Amino acid sequence: MPLSVIILAAGQSSRMGQIKQLMPFRQSTVLGEVINNFLLSAVSEIILVLGHRAEEVMKTIASKPTKIVINPDYRRGMSTSIIAGLNHVDTQTRAVMLALGDQPLIGSLTINRLIRAFYRHDRGIIIPTYRGKRGHPIIFAIKYKEELLKLKGDVGGRQIIKDHPNDVLSVEVASESVVVDFDTKNDYQAHVG
Repeated sequence: MPLSVIILAAGQSSRMGQIKQLMPFRQSTVLGEVINNFLLSAVSEIILVLGHRAEEVMKTIASKPTKIVINPDYRRGMSTSIIAGLNHVDTQTRAVMLALGDQPLIGSLTINRLIRAFYRHDRGIIIPTYRGKRGHPIIFAIKYKEELLKLKGDVGGRQIIKDHPNDVLSVEVASESVVVDFDTKNDYQAHVG
């Protein structure tokens, strides 16, 4: 059954001081590694939302089988990228996974664990946790599409999660990767090499 991932990679990387999507990581770039991890997973489609310096980023990932969406409104916050991605999701998809383009440490095993949890339980929102701390990526059943399309500003699905506590399943994972993103040079340096 189809499950789509929307990778949010439109931001300006203002705290990093340079465009983090293009920073070297392993044999690729930060964003390239994120995409590679999803290509090795059980997701049925990868939607990549770009904004800041989109042309430059596209050149580095052109060979990867992703659906690229350009968000011209990316400066107005994460919600605009979620909406841009949702508007290109396959009509057959059962759920949407929202992933961050600066979390290259999340491997396909972790991604697949979340997908299995979605299909094995009757909950519509799946959130990974590491030592009790909530992280990403988060899965929303397609029934939440309309609520996600109404998001405003620099927010993800936090309000929807708050509004539907009985439909949330927290999945404890063994990897801290779900709570690690690369916002600053220190974050990056701590995990590179």
